[in-house]
Amino acid sequence: MNHPTPAAVLDGAQRSARAVPQLGDALGPDVADAYAVQADLVRRRLDRGERLVGLKLGLTSRAKMLQMGVTDVIWGRLTDTMRIPDGGAVDLGTHIHPKAEPEVAFLVEGGRATAVAPAVEVIDSRYVDFRFTLPEVVADNTSAAGFVVGAWQPVTPEVANLGVLLEIDGRVAQVGSTAAILGDPRRAVDEAVRLAAGHDVDLPESWVLLAGAATAAVPLRPGAHVRAVVEQLGTASLRAVA
Repeated sequence: MNHPTPAAVLDGAQRSARAVPQLGDALGPDVADAYAVQADLVRRRLDRGERLVGLKLGLTSRAKMLQMGVTDVIWGRLTDTMRIPDGGAVDLGTHIHPKAEPEVAFLVEGGRATAVAPAVEVIDSRYVDFRFTLPEVVADNTSAAGFVVGAWQPVTPEVANLGVLLEIDGRVAQVGSTAAILGDPRRAVDEAVRLAAGHDVDLPESWVLLAGAATAAVPLRPGAHVRAVVEQLGTASLRAVA
């Protein structure tokens, strides 16, 4: 009897918005193997007509690295169908247990950041109870589900340490700093370029990089208005609809 591959299981979970049990032994402990599953998972989306538009980084805070017992960031791929217009809606019915977190996004051209913007990432693990090991989250495309990017601004040294707020319905839910992202979010660009090159990822000429979360994620509830506020950079927002 043929069993579905890990990529097929995760793809089915995402498309049906139904959580699946953790992959465990079906995946194994090797992160390199998990990235192969991620590549297969994203290839299925591209085969359905989606386009690769960028990358996202995870485990970009020192505390998270220590918690997971790793010394390197993890990364995932962004496709065009994950993009949500600034101020637009995210349909919670197409997700399992989505959460939102404030980020900094870079526009990358020729391996260099040409612009920066406030952003909101929607993450949605395909596993039951949002629980996973490091290989499991890598295989699941690092829980990538959606993203909003605000207005692009010039990249300046000040981006290294800017205040960040995550607001839910006008109330502050999380407070952080861009310095939580690798000590300086600009470092995320070099990391992403290195990782993409090491895995032969063919990126477009202008691509979006989500540098990593500046605060903890907050669960999305029907009707919620979510806004990320980044000092000097402005805002990015979305609405959660049932």
